[in-house]
This record gives sequence, structure tokens and C-alpha cells, in this order.
Amino acid sequence: MASLVVLATTAVPDRLRGALSRWMIEVTPGMFVGTLSAKVRDELWNAASSVVGDGAAVLIHPDDTEQGFSLRTAGERRRRPVDFDGLTLVAMSPQEHQGNPPTPDERIWPDGW
Repeated sequence: MASLVVLATTAVPDRLRGALSRWMIEVTPGMFVGTLSAKVRDELWNAASSVVGDGAAVLIHPDDTEQGFSLRTAGERRRRPVDFDGLTLVAMSPQEHQGNPPTPDERIWPDGW
């Protein structure tokens, strides 16, 4: 049975975006939405995750979980999914700064938190 699938990409090769647009609609640059069978979804994800290179990709699809969906990720990025007692949460890696310390506007948490 086909279900709604969302695949978001960042800094991926143009050939990947072209391949995804054959099966899904690119609603905004890098974000693809479509109604796909599980087999097509898995084949597209295998192709996408193998050519993501220095970019990143996130696939969201319905699943029989407490949240009602599952996440798959490929590539390097600050956000990474973490399983927490059956729930998928998103952990943030600290932002790296080259040379100078972060300005107060760049800090996420005030000092002492």
C-alpha cells in the first residue's frame, strides 16, 4: 500500500535531485514529497543515501511506531536522530567556530544553563 513520504536534501548532487523528481514532487528546493510504495521508497532511499556525498538527506515515512513515523538519515549534519526508549528525538551537535569564540547572538543557551 502506498503512503506519503517526505525526503529532504541539503547540498546533494543535481543528478540526485533529478532522479528524485521522477518519482516525487519537489515542493521547495531540496524537499521532495510523494506517495510511494515501501519497495519504491526503499529503492529511492538506497540510491539517495549512496550518492549524498558531502550533503545530507532525511527520509520521513509512516511506520508502526508510537510516533507514527520513522526517520532515516544520510550524510553529515548537526542534527542526528537518537532513539530514546522507542521515541525518536533529535540531538544537536555543538556548532563549531573557526578561530573566534561565538558571539552572544550565536549562543543557543545563556551562560550557566
